[in-house]
Amino acid sequence: MTISLYAASVPVFKQMLNALSDVLNKAEAHATAKNIDPSVFLQARLYPDMFPLVRQVQIAVDFAKGVSARLAEVELPKYDDNETTFAELQALITKVLAFLDGFAPAQIDGKEGIEIVTRPGTPKEKRFTGQAYLLTYGLPQFFFHVTTTYAILRHNGVEVGKRDYMGAF
Repeated sequence: MTISLYAASVPVFKQMLNALSDVLNKAEAHATAKNIDPSVFLQARLYPDMFPLVRQVQIAVDFAKGVSARLAEVELPKYDDNETTFAELQALITKVLAFLDGFAPAQIDGKEGIEIVTRPGTPKEKRFTGQAYLLTYGLPQFFFHVTTTYAILRHNGVEVGKRDYMGAF
């Protein structure tokens, strides 16, 4: 039995973005309950040379929309990535979930062999087939940033567990 590119991408992104939204809700509620300035969480990092939580969320969202758009060969929506609050991050996630809802399996399935070029014309340019882009680059990058967001919050005392990370499936 084979699995389609669509099945391995859009539903996975949606599941994890919904879970990420729920985790952010828990973080905001925790900050309120403990009288902690929300920016403490939003600017928290696991290590000084890593991006803060707000940027981790932005990058995760960018990969969800970017991978899906590239596989479907449609124009990537461009967002400013200037969110600074939980509400703005939630709005960003909502916007990308709506974007993902616009994809049909037929737009992505069968695109295993298309060429996807990241950072074209730069020293960091990489070329992938559609399948390799999804499986060896896009999904790992997406999961890294979702996981790092979760880890930052857990490290800072937000009571989240594996069920929160996984979301509804």
